[in-house]
Amino acid sequence: MKLWAGRFQKETDTLVNDFNSSIGFDARLYKQDIAGSIAHAEMLGKTGIIEEHEAETIVSGLKAILADVEAGQVEFSLENEDIHMNIEALLTQRVGEAGKRLHTARSRNDQVAVDTRLYVREEIPAIISQVLDLEDVLVKKAKANLETVMPGYTHMQRAQPTTFGHYMMAYANMFKRDITRLEDCLERLDECPLGAGALATSTYPVDRFQTAAALGFAKPTDNSMDSVSDRDYAIELLSALSILMMHLSRFSEEIILWCSWEFKYVDLDDAYSTGSSIMPQKKNPDVAELVRGKTGRVYGNLVTLLTVMKALPLAYNKDMQEDKEAIFDAIDTVELCLPVFAAMVDTLTVRPRDMAKAASGGFINATDCADYLVKKGLPFREAYMIVGRLVNLCIKTGDTLDTLTLRDFRAVSGLFDTDVYQALALKTCVNGRKVYGGPARESVEKQIALIEEFVAARR
Repeated sequence: MKLWAGRFQKETDTLVNDFNSSIGFDARLYKQDIAGSIAHAEMLGKTGIIEEHEAETIVSGLKAILADVEAGQVEFSLENEDIHMNIEALLTQRVGEAGKRLHTARSRNDQVAVDTRLYVREEIPAIISQVLDLEDVLVKKAKANLETVMPGYTHMQRAQPTTFGHYMMAYANMFKRDITRLEDCLERLDECPLGAGALATSTYPVDRFQTAAALGFAKPTDNSMDSVSDRDYAIELLSALSILMMHLSRFSEEIILWCSWEFKYVDLDDAYSTGSSIMPQKKNPDVAELVRGKTGRVYGNLVTLLTVMKALPLAYNKDMQEDKEAIFDAIDTVELCLPVFAAMVDTLTVRPRDMAKAASGGFINATDCADYLVKKGLPFREAYMIVGRLVNLCIKTGDTLDTLTLRDFRAVSGLFDTDVYQALALKTCVNGRKVYGGPARESVEKQIALIEEFVAARR
């Protein structure tokens, strides 16, 4: 018999039962459900809503169920619909009448709300830890490549010289922001909805501050209707995870390009690549491609939850049952991607010669050539036009700015002298950019130090 069967004179149709059931996916909330129930039972006993000995019996029964579930000795029933009803039914079977008192002054609405918050609260630090591990890898790569010159790009065209270390720190700063977004989400969800009931609390003297403290929340939620109908924290989490996956996807795209024969800036380790079933020469960046592909999956979960919530009146609606699969899948996907992605980056081999060769083409020192003239007293716009003429000359002759003769330079401006060649050297171009945040060695070392400090503060 269902726990809510008193109002009904017919059994639930099998099709409806299957359609309505969530135990197939919310079974993973067993630990959180039992923790919430223990806190609720202890509060019921302390406030005198039920007898102390009954509360003690309930708590002992719940702890025994937890041990049995974790030992694989419990099989949840589809008939009992969800994890909450399964746990309560098991409890009543084991401890009898006392078990029937557990749901006093509680609704499944505030029960599921606290379970989901507890779950998300546990998973966010785990994800942050994985991102911190990735930050360690990026720092390691950056330190090893402070002077590995490579082209920086805009519009996928070679633009200005940078270093691989500077590139790694660009992504390190993206992931730093991802961590702070997750921390913000964690702070905002740190309120306990237990005791809100179905939507209007209870006529019993429940102590919401006790249950909030018992479950490690900073405080109870302030409005009972909002408590059971709020999924902002879940939407915020999925938004933060979507941005995180976007960063992983952008990085993956670059790795896919860099390991191609057209670029050959890096080689992926064999352990993080796959081959072809027909082409024996192939070495495919499947890890990066899968991360890029799974990004859309996380985006889909965000859109799912936004769409579920967009037209729901207060307070709880059954539509909100759809939140869990979206939350679970997004978390699972991110936690699957981060470790393998970090390992792939950690084991890849950088090819400095190929990067330097690419940097020597594409006139990526053209801005430096214009700056050379500006430092000689020429207005920047005039210098820009002169260098543009030099680039046109190079395109016609097959030269680069570095290989032009001094006569070629002086044909367009008498301000050029022999020191132009030193000014145009790629190492000079990179290390001259000492501005805060730039690619010069000392600047990247400061960026690395900031990331290391950020990571250390969270270990």
